[in-house]
Amino acid sequence: MNFAMWRKALNVIPDVSKSEWDELDVISKWLISTRAAVLIMTFISAALAGLFAWRDSSFSFLPWIALTFGLILAHASNNIFNDYTDYIRGVDKDNYYRNIYGAQPIASGLMTQRQHLTYFAVTALMALALGIYLMSYTDFNATAWILLGLGAFFLLFYTWPLKGLALGEIAVLIVWGPLMIGGGYFVLAQAWNWNVVIASLPYVLGVTTVIFGKHIDKLDMDVAKKIHTLPVVIGERASRYAVLAMMVASYLFTLYLIATKFFTPVMLIVFLALPTLKLVYPVFQKPKPQTKPEGQTGWPLYFVGYAFVHNRRFGSLFMVGLLVDVLLRVIPVTAELVKNYWG
Repeated sequence: MNFAMWRKALNVIPDVSKSEWDELDVISKWLISTRAAVLIMTFISAALAGLFAWRDSSFSFLPWIALTFGLILAHASNNIFNDYTDYIRGVDKDNYYRNIYGAQPIASGLMTQRQHLTYFAVTALMALALGIYLMSYTDFNATAWILLGLGAFFLLFYTWPLKGLALGEIAVLIVWGPLMIGGGYFVLAQAWNWNVVIASLPYVLGVTTVIFGKHIDKLDMDVAKKIHTLPVVIGERASRYAVLAMMVASYLFTLYLIATKFFTPVMLIVFLALPTLKLVYPVFQKPKPQTKPEGQTGWPLYFVGYAFVHNRRFGSLFMVGLLVDVLLRVIPVTAELVKNYWG
């Protein structure tokens, strides 16, 4: 067991040689193949769904655990399948962007297509098994079928054709909000709640900035390969300012939800992420540098790294704030105060 590689793969996308790959254990290979460093975003979505359900006295631990692992495995399956789809379509040829910043198991010669598909099949089947369990928890409600079908659709068709039709960013907004958080809440609470979907927006907008940042980073290569991501369609400058608008909107939505008394003022804790926004904001005001800036890590990744850092900071604070918000509502000594004075 290579615990050092586990930790590394959970924090960055490692670049390994074939000889190094052959020495790794299966978990390390799975973590690298699934780009496990980004799965934290899905864990936070599952955690938020659980907290919203707990707030409404609808939390159950075992279904939540199944939901969390099911969503993480579904996201991991999507990442594996995306690599396979891009490889067989020839996208990863000619030193494409994704081959530069980290190992791509098939394109880098680390895995055969059959091995890669085996990883996908096992991961996807585990996700499906957990999904079926969650559907049984809802007595196979029609809404649960719709959620499962939509999840499968976005999993299989995100890279092609959605991403190439400038719908990838919209897909991320839908998946991490209504599907993961709204759908997760539905499974646990046995009821759909649009207020929960709206309340998820501050976090979901941050997730969307990450995919925007990634697509801005590889805009020139996507133009050359005729992959029409949204940044390709609207241009780099508009995309950079769209990211900044979404970052600012996360704070404004939180203020709105406090003003409408959906959240207690404890959610103001997200404003502790403002120093991170202050560091990130100037980066998106300028085009990507032509050469690697001194001290820049992950190059040629650039915008995506800054977006990820802000989203991780804001999202973690949002999750902590929601946890305290929930505790205030369920602890008897404070619950009555919240009920009387904040609704």
